[in-house]
Amino acid sequence: MQYLYSHCEGIIVHSDLKPSNVLLYDNMTAHASDFRLTKIISTIFSTSSTHTNQSSLTTVKGSIRYVASSMNYFHLKGDVYNYEILLLEMFIGRRPLDDIFQDGLTLHDFVKTSLFERVTEIMDPHLVLRDERNRKTEYYMALVLRIGVTCSIEFPRYRMEMRDVVNKLHSIKNLFLEEAVQERRESAGVNGEVTSHNNAHVRC
Repeated sequence: MQYLYSHCEGIIVHSDLKPSNVLLYDNMTAHASDFRLTKIISTIFSTSSTHTNQSSLTTVKGSIRYVASSMNYFHLKGDVYNYEILLLEMFIGRRPLDDIFQDGLTLHDFVKTSLFERVTEIMDPHLVLRDERNRKTEYYMALVLRIGVTCSIEFPRYRMEMRDVVNKLHSIKNLFLEEAVQERRESAGVNGEVTSHNNAHVRC
């Protein structure tokens, strides 16, 4: 999505990002598909002082509950909302159209009320580690979900820019991997010391 925003001649806004419109290649790289609702915005228009990030002349379209209900105009941060709803859905294993989301309860609200307190209770069970690493994993998952909650706010002016979303997610990923590597090194060091001690004991 960041590529569509920043590395094309015009700004390409997808407008209908959801699981069925994401394709996974053999190496698990995700690619957006189905560009039927896509809009290409001139970079000059998108940065003008009178129409910053929105066009009141275009009626917003998209899939129900993957588009903010407050969006009655076309906005560059519409894709940010779509992306984060998709992110929340991936991590908790619930779709915004599930029966649990009734009487005003949304996927955004459901996750927001559980951040940093009941994260493992709402996570997709397949993503939760039932061992001593669970607390650390829960911490990093909460960081990701917090980004999802921040960017799925109804009103676009309170959402992050897509480039900031990408940078923060990469930062969380790198911290998680660095900590995992460090733990493996420490574990390997401890196991190595135990093995050396046992070998010395056998020789004696």
